[in-house]
Amino acid sequence: MSLPKSGIIIPRQSVVNSEGLWTKMFDPPTDDPPTPDRLDLTNLPAINPPWGVKPNPVPSVMAAAGYLTPLAPFTVHRTLMHGMTIDTWDKGLVGQIVSKLNFFLFQDDDLVGKDAQGNNFKGPQFPAPAVRVPRGAIFHCFTAAGGPPPHTIHWHGIEPTPMNDGVGHCSMELGSYTYQWQPNFIGTYFYHCHRNTMQHFEFGLYGLMLFDPPDAFFASIATLDPGTGIATLNSIPIGHGRPEPNGEGGLPAAPLGRFRTAANLNFSGLDSPSLGTIPGFVGGDPIQGVATPDPQGLVQFDPHAFTVPYDVECLWVLDDRDSVWSEMGSGARDTFPQFGTIPGVNDQFNLNPGARGFFNFNDFNADYWFITGVPVRAHKGGSYAFPPDSGLPGGLIPPQLNSGVSGSRIDIKASVGQTVFIRCLDAAYNWTRVTFPLDVVIIEWDGRALGVPPLNRYTRPILVKAGTPITHSTARRWGALLRSTAPFTGDAKVEFLDQRSNNLSLSGTGSGDLLMTAFIPIHIN
Repeated sequence: MSLPKSGIIIPRQSVVNSEGLWTKMFDPPTDDPPTPDRLDLTNLPAINPPWGVKPNPVPSVMAAAGYLTPLAPFTVHRTLMHGMTIDTWDKGLVGQIVSKLNFFLFQDDDLVGKDAQGNNFKGPQFPAPAVRVPRGAIFHCFTAAGGPPPHTIHWHGIEPTPMNDGVGHCSMELGSYTYQWQPNFIGTYFYHCHRNTMQHFEFGLYGLMLFDPPDAFFASIATLDPGTGIATLNSIPIGHGRPEPNGEGGLPAAPLGRFRTAANLNFSGLDSPSLGTIPGFVGGDPIQGVATPDPQGLVQFDPHAFTVPYDVECLWVLDDRDSVWSEMGSGARDTFPQFGTIPGVNDQFNLNPGARGFFNFNDFNADYWFITGVPVRAHKGGSYAFPPDSGLPGGLIPPQLNSGVSGSRIDIKASVGQTVFIRCLDAAYNWTRVTFPLDVVIIEWDGRALGVPPLNRYTRPILVKAGTPITHSTARRWGALLRSTAPFTGDAKVEFLDQRSNNLSLSGTGSGDLLMTAFIPIHIN
């Protein structure tokens, strides 16, 4: 059925005198004060810059520490997509289809140093190197296509202007570009290619994106060379906030600062006998949130408002792979569509099949699993317990792959009374279920700190008792605080679930279609 033309014409709204609302579409933008777009960060002072306009200090701090040789100050570099094959843990034995998996990966050619196996950090990485940015800093990332363009980077979960959002057909697809945006929330996010997302995300084109308190990294800068824009370091560990000479949140003084993240622990029922009371929480305005005067009088607002310190950070990236997808869709353009008359609307994917006519991306059957790039050494339906310090030297994630921050882990290793912050991303195409043997507090979900006003004042953190499963789906993230008042040795259980199962139990009371179980060691001494 078709409707006759009405003859009614609705004129488009004029944007004259409204350019400030449409600054993403105008060149140059006309907002005053200037918006984040198109700011020349090389002309901004690194120390005490104008409030609200702060360059991202992380690349300069990494360069000063010897981890990076950036082409431009304050700018992260990522190139994509770099094809790479990685041996499967079983090398194709026991009836498995392949001995290698095909990956498409990000790399940063400016990273310095080699890992324990002698590989350059500047090579392709799975997952990609973590991006860290202080809240409120202006972020730059130069990207170029290392493989066949066009490509994009989508900064998942934040709200930049459309040109900088990286959702291909909704913004633009590119050969090279410098993204620019400003994070406004402390939390756990991730970035990934958004061109042919279905294949490229599955093939490893993603990495963690972590937003820290406003003073993180800035405290590590002592001076800035005006000629090169490269900072030197003082004695403060990379990623720490500013010194706390009088202590904060009831803790002793910390002359070298602390790691902090966003949280609101000003709720009852968040402690337990095994967890105790998590120390060091700093509150803020109950209505306006972080808009609290700075007690040190150094900046306009307290950079530690609604934050809690942590001693140990664990990064969990849960992933699965389908070796059939890997083998038959391995070409860079195997599954690019044949463009129709309206790109993005009537493109024909089935007219450009991959190897042997393969276009089976409606049927995902995982047969390999990973946690933060470390393989789960078991076959479908089995289980695997990671040994302590597994996968990486000493269990630690190299600082080159973590924006210069040292000490982050995969397994949990801490002392009694220390606070452990676990950041978890479900990068799998199936659901995952995590069960802790100790009580934990979920303080953030999908990058937003629960209970932190003004936007999240109607939510609250959640005490998750030991043995209670936490289920989440593809691209979801959460952050949890773990602390033990007594020595403990055990494991956190990570289950990969087939969400197509008719018997799937999100509560963990039934087996459903349980594809794989991994155990991450916990050692509290």
